[in-house]
Amino acid sequence: MLRTTLRSFLAHKGRLLLSALAVTLSVAFVAGSLIFSGTVNRTFDRLFASTAADVTVVPKSAFEESGGPMSGQIPTLPARLRDRVAAVPGVADARADVRVQNITAVNARNEPVGPTTGAPTVATDWSPGEQRPVELTGGHAPHGPREALIDADTARRKGVSVGDTLRLVAAPGSFRVRVVGIMTFTTTNPGAALIALDTPTAQSRLLGKAGAATSIKVTAEPGTGDRALKQRIAAELGPRYDIRTRGEQAQSATAQLGGFLDVIKYVMLGFAGVAVLVGIFLIVNTFSMLIAQRTRELGLLRALGADRRQVRRSVLAEAVLLGLTGSTLGLVGGIGLAAGLIALMSLLGMRLDAADMVIRWTAPVSAYAVGVGVTFVAAYLPARRAARVSPMAALADAEVAGVGRPLRIRAVAGALLGAAGAAALAGCAAATETSAAAFLLLLGVGLTLVAMVVAGPLLVRPVIRVLGAAFPRFFGPVGLLSRRNALRNPRRTGATAAALMVGLALVTGLSVAGASMTRSFDQQIDKTLGSDFVVQNRTFQPFPEEIAERTRAVRGVGLVVRQRFAPMRVDLPDGGRIRTSAGAFDPGLDRVANVEYASGNTAAALAPDRIAVERRFAERHGIDRGDVLDVSFRTHRAARLTVAALTEQETAEGLGTRGGFFLGMGTLEKYLPGGQDSALYVNAAPGTDPPVLRERLERALEPFPQVQARDRADYKDLVRDQIAVLLYLVYALLGLAIVIAVLGVVNTLALSVVERTREIGLLRAIGLSRRQLRRMIRLESVVIAVFGAVLGLGLGLVWGLAIQQVLALQGMKALAIPWTTVVAVVVGSVVVGLAAALLPALRASRMNVLAAIAHE
Repeated sequence: MLRTTLRSFLAHKGRLLLSALAVTLSVAFVAGSLIFSGTVNRTFDRLFASTAADVTVVPKSAFEESGGPMSGQIPTLPARLRDRVAAVPGVADARADVRVQNITAVNARNEPVGPTTGAPTVATDWSPGEQRPVELTGGHAPHGPREALIDADTARRKGVSVGDTLRLVAAPGSFRVRVVGIMTFTTTNPGAALIALDTPTAQSRLLGKAGAATSIKVTAEPGTGDRALKQRIAAELGPRYDIRTRGEQAQSATAQLGGFLDVIKYVMLGFAGVAVLVGIFLIVNTFSMLIAQRTRELGLLRALGADRRQVRRSVLAEAVLLGLTGSTLGLVGGIGLAAGLIALMSLLGMRLDAADMVIRWTAPVSAYAVGVGVTFVAAYLPARRAARVSPMAALADAEVAGVGRPLRIRAVAGALLGAAGAAALAGCAAATETSAAAFLLLLGVGLTLVAMVVAGPLLVRPVIRVLGAAFPRFFGPVGLLSRRNALRNPRRTGATAAALMVGLALVTGLSVAGASMTRSFDQQIDKTLGSDFVVQNRTFQPFPEEIAERTRAVRGVGLVVRQRFAPMRVDLPDGGRIRTSAGAFDPGLDRVANVEYASGNTAAALAPDRIAVERRFAERHGIDRGDVLDVSFRTHRAARLTVAALTEQETAEGLGTRGGFFLGMGTLEKYLPGGQDSALYVNAAPGTDPPVLRERLERALEPFPQVQARDRADYKDLVRDQIAVLLYLVYALLGLAIVIAVLGVVNTLALSVVERTREIGLLRAIGLSRRQLRRMIRLESVVIAVFGAVLGLGLGLVWGLAIQQVLALQGMKALAIPWTTVVAVVVGSVVVGLAAALLPALRASRMNVLAAIAHE
């Protein structure tokens, strides 16, 4: 049986090629994501481990700013703390360190010198030591307030040389420096631009105060362990500071990078998931057809003594061989994919070396587990079906018994699953909590998808009869034959169309969600934004107050309202405690924004020691107007703020400002001074046309390329562009699904041509021309593809409506259906059908008529 299995596999290797390709694609994405993330993790682990001090002392924060709007504050500690730390037994050296991220460096032409791909521009003080990731390779160290160093990668990329003048825009304000030296990274350059100043300049210009530092870096004496030294320093300093060992500091730095890596990893795993899901349909169809064509061969094996278990094992062994082949090719492809991503990251500024590629045991194990597992599971049902065929029925080439019963079982199972999925989606639409609605949405999507796959063959005859109704009229007998061929085996047609259905349902559902989000944001912008312009950082980072001063000085500006965000912790009346961010505004908010109030008003909300809360959040947590909330800020300063207004801000929840809290700028400065602005809302003075003011603003802000003045139309375009990024990912997933679906249609038609060889020969013998034969196969392919598109569109529209109901709980209540996408999907499905039929139709038309008639 083993020899027979191997011979059978080699005999049908051409027919299994497309299935192996589907396995290869899915495995390549799994292996590539694991290899790439492992390489980046090890690279940065080495970087952080080599640059972290034995022990690091940093300011203690009650909570981090990640996950929401940022205040732009730089946590500091007294530099004189270094003397206390240096006196601790076991400390060989202690150094006060200054490090500030997301400053802006511009050249004489007001062009940004730092990276534009999202990596930060980092400014530090220059003090050579073992923990420095750079070394001075040109010029001399900076001395005084006018000198600076720049890293070699940035200098080369931006054309900066020793002697050039740069302007640095930091939180306290902007200042000019002359480049006096070049630093070269001794480890991986993470893609950031690095500027170094002398210590007094870094303290005054970057932190805004002399005698301040962002951390104390400690070197242990030989023989003193990091943990023991940490405990001694903690005993000396008390609980006011965070003290981390080398490993803990490296772990913290890696965790901050984790979000970026997770995005890439999950995107690639998403592609792998789609490839696996769609590939399953292809493999099931391939094995089902191969087994149907080998009924005589299997019958002979049974007649010669092979029992059902041996036949089943033989088919599954072929599946395992297919999985091993696809997994091996996929692992090689994954290594190539990871190398391509490493090269792409290098182009974007992150210096990774393909020679340091990490291939841990998890990558090949996962690759073979996915590849072999998918093919084994997909081939299991065809293998069982093969084992149930009796020897005599197979020898007689009779139809496999029991075809009607499984379809009845499918009808019952599909109806039950569909009803459960519809109930879950209905529950999603009726839910009032986002978490419950999201769970019901995922459950409903999963159940309805499985229901459509199970019940798909039952829909083949009624739907294809309608889709192909015009074929006989326009194409005569050829059209009639093509429609009957598509109807001949509902299971096969349903499984072939299901691969296309999955991708189209996904893109349709998310396109409805994207269009609804866009329309909702457009409506929200029209409803709430009342200013002529909004000045914001291009990457939404906070910016220094100097920009507000420059904006106020522009001729024709009538009103400027600053917005800042403050991370804070709030003790709620119901006993709960949340960490969120509050917005702070200058007086005049009513003139630049349309805030709807349930009670109270803007003047009350912005008054000293007052705060506003979103009404629905307040009701859930027992907050009423006049209540006093205990609030603590990241500086550990506690405040008791009175609720002076309740708002109807529908979009507050889930946008990083949970609870819709906002307060006056004076209140924020009292408890959290020194922050940076997140946005400026600007109105033109009476008599000044907004287009004229825009030109003046753009000229005034030229020295600050990190910010941009946007009007309402710009804001809408910005939102559309952000949503488009998500849709581009969806379209990429669709493209992958369509590629595999096309492989499935090609495979089905190719195997069908082999199965119908004698029939094709007889048709040719009675007068069917080669051209008519090709047309017949193309029409069959088109009707199958359009059938899959119809199912996918219907399912996707239902999913899209359900997703919009979840979005409505976040305030995005508008519904929009992208009819252009719907039409494009239908037209695209016709093109897919035509493309998939090219090779099978050409092969069928080239058959020798007499050889085809004699074929068994």
